[in-house]
Amino acid sequence: MDLSVIIVNYNTKDLTDQTIRAVFETTHKIEYEIIVADNSSRESEVYSSNDSRVSVIKNVENKGFGYACNIGAKKAVGRYLLFLNSDTIMQEDTLDKCVEYMDKHITIGCLGIRTLLKDGTLDHGCKRGFPTPINAFCYVMKLDKLFPNNKKTGGYRMSYIDEHETADVDSVSGAFMMIPRNLFHKTGGFDESIFMYGEDIDLCYRIKQRGFRVVYYAEGLMIHLKGQSGLRTKNPVVIKHFRDGIRVFYDKYYKDKYNFFVTFLMHAAIDVQYYLRLLRARF
Repeated sequence: MDLSVIIVNYNTKDLTDQTIRAVFETTHKIEYEIIVADNSSRESEVYSSNDSRVSVIKNVENKGFGYACNIGAKKAVGRYLLFLNSDTIMQEDTLDKCVEYMDKHITIGCLGIRTLLKDGTLDHGCKRGFPTPINAFCYVMKLDKLFPNNKKTGGYRMSYIDEHETADVDSVSGAFMMIPRNLFHKTGGFDESIFMYGEDIDLCYRIKQRGFRVVYYAEGLMIHLKGQSGLRTKNPVVIKHFRDGIRVFYDKYYKDKYNFFVTFLMHAAIDVQYYLRLLRARF
């Protein structure tokens, strides 16, 4: 088996059906399976087809995105694992090309692809730098938008990397993460202490710690109907999980590298962003 596609379903049956159909219609050269981890869905029926390539793990306890992904990964048998959001639409030959690219570049530990939003613009989460203090400062102050081609100011969104250029990056989006199965299990999988948001950055960090590359592969393409899988992005619960995930990541990897003052500023910036998002969500 070349690939195991793992999709977490949280009350998104129609979207999940659409995502699975897109995989069927665009993938022709590899052997694959699709595993749906039903994360405490209210819907009695998760997937409507009886296709043998699809299996459903029902009644997964709702302990977060990473927890459900880890459950799906335990059942997977593919050489590569693909963690794929249920609100995505795969484009022609993308998975075939990704597996071929991974086979040719064995130093890659995680592969992401060019991801477009519904309006055709780039989903910047598909190629990112780690949220170091300098990257966070430039992002919060919007210096990355003023000087997008500068590596220092554009470090978080990696805006200096053209979206049509394949390149090494710090992290890719959890909406599409292709990882060698053996490496995934060696890293311990997703950090289940992060309920959702930030678990993708955390896993990429640990993959790079092991000496493997994280690559943004511009030849692969999918559409991301962002905000439609699970809770909406303006939901206060989602905003809180985003704040908590970023804070866990910073404390886990950077807190001991910087003095108290820098950590205080980082925590304050994370909290300010949290309250600003809550305020914007109300209007």
